[in-house]
Amino acid sequence: MPVLSDVNLQPLHTLGLQSRAERLYHLEHADQLADILASAVTPLRVLGGGSNLVPAERVAGSVIRVELAGRALLGEDEHAWYVAAAAGENWHDFVQWTLAQGWPGLENLSLIPGTVGAAPIQNIGAYGVELKDRFHALHALSLDDAQPCFFTAEQCMFSYRDSVFKQAEAGRWLITEVLFRLPKQWAPVLDYGDLRQRLDGQAITPQAVADAVIATRQSKLPDPAVIGNAGSFFHNPIVDAATAAALRAHHPAMPAYPQADGRCKLAAGWLIEQAGWKGKRLGPVGMYDKQALVLVNHGDARAADVRTLMQAVQADVQQRFGVQLTPEPIWW
Repeated sequence: MPVLSDVNLQPLHTLGLQSRAERLYHLEHADQLADILASAVTPLRVLGGGSNLVPAERVAGSVIRVELAGRALLGEDEHAWYVAAAAGENWHDFVQWTLAQGWPGLENLSLIPGTVGAAPIQNIGAYGVELKDRFHALHALSLDDAQPCFFTAEQCMFSYRDSVFKQAEAGRWLITEVLFRLPKQWAPVLDYGDLRQRLDGQAITPQAVADAVIATRQSKLPDPAVIGNAGSFFHNPIVDAATAAALRAHHPAMPAYPQADGRCKLAAGWLIEQAGWKGKRLGPVGMYDKQALVLVNHGDARAADVRTLMQAVQADVQQRFGVQLTPEPIWW
């Protein structure tokens, strides 16, 4: 396999940090992986769209960029359509394609940056829908010997912005294809006020919901092509009910969302804004002025700059609210 050395990673991830990789391979066909593994230098890292990534200034080892393409209807039954997409497919383009075919279910996940293969790792979610709600199974290859494996939803162990691929199986697999189950008995998910407001007076169709999601995201989140960012930088923290009640007693306006297990999810963006970080810069990075949850690169930033800002935000939120924020992106 051709290998590129000392590769500039800045244009290959959305945060746009100054970063170079020791080696880079382009994986266009799944059967190329065995040859890549035969010559690759460890550690191995898998790169999709780079939309949830903070790479170091120097990334040692080998980076495998997944460029697998293809999408198709595998079959259907009386309840659902079963649709497959290769891991290198652009996520938003895939969502819009399913809607154009008349297969709804993914509309709330419109405009999320990244690739299809990265979506299960993070269990991406937005506006009341998570990937696990529409997931059927996936195919992956071992990064030890390129042997294939099939993962069911149960084996993926999905939870809030998490999966087995970020925990027990981290760094062991390269996802090649994801299979989705899209319901024929479609019902819109409109739990968020922004969506209801935008759709007020309109016919509620899957495409209308997708358009409302797109408009809402564009009004709040920066375009990585304009200003570097990795989307939501911190997880929304989940605390026990007693902690949430105590915080609400001192901060009545604090958003809190009860969870099925009795705990409460807090809005990290609100906590960060109240701590004074919305629109505030620290060197070449800062928290976005329209959405405090998004860390942005104003230019020429490095991973060290991101870490400094992250730790400062964490410290201020911890001091003010007693809540620990954890970052969403993967760190190389």
